Amino acid sequence: MRGKGCLVVGVVLLVLAAMVFFWGKNGYNSFTASEQEVTSKWSNVETVYQKRANLIPNLERTVKSYAKFETETLTKVVEARSKATSINIDPTNMTEADMAKYQAAQGELSGSLSRLMAVVESYPNLKADQQYINFQREYTAIENSIRAETVYYNDAAKNYNTSIKQFPGNILANFTNFKEKPYFKAEAGAEKAPDTFKE
Repeated sequence: MRGKGCLVVGVVLLVLAAMVFFWGKNGYNSFTASEQEVTSKWSNVETVYQKRANLIPNLERTVKSYAKFETETLTKVVEARSKATSINIDPTNMTEADMAKYQAAQGELSGSLSRLMAVVESYPNLKADQQYINFQREYTAIENSIRAETVYYNDAAKNYNTSIKQFPGNILANFTNFKEKPYFKAEAGAEKAPDTFKE
């Protein structure tokens, strides 16, 4: 009888161990897949911001061809681009501070570009330049892509963060060192689509 009881206890313990193993394996794999989705969406965000940065050299050449244009405004755009493209973030270890720094640099470039385009309004010939018109078209499309990709990133981060914070997944997440991902925070006026191209 005693041997039979030990066998039953052994089987029960084995079943419980198997259940814990499979729960842990499935949970870990789920967290990993969600984290990879966040990383993928972050890569898309970086790509569209890089596309915007890549527009600046052509804009600089176009604007410089108009000798009387305010060089200080253009210089600020070039400096902001340099700052924005110098920030590299590892999405697997990204913190709120990393996100804030990244957003601040990109926001500074957005502000510099907006000021430059406002100044261009005073230069009819530059405003009508085909190269500048092409820049405006591309810039508007990229800004809309940036808004879309940051929303997709936030959605992926939300799904991941929810999965690692809900019970009992939070126990496994803490044990396996899965950390919460920061979100893009909306900037003032971010709900409005850019209106940089006018016929």
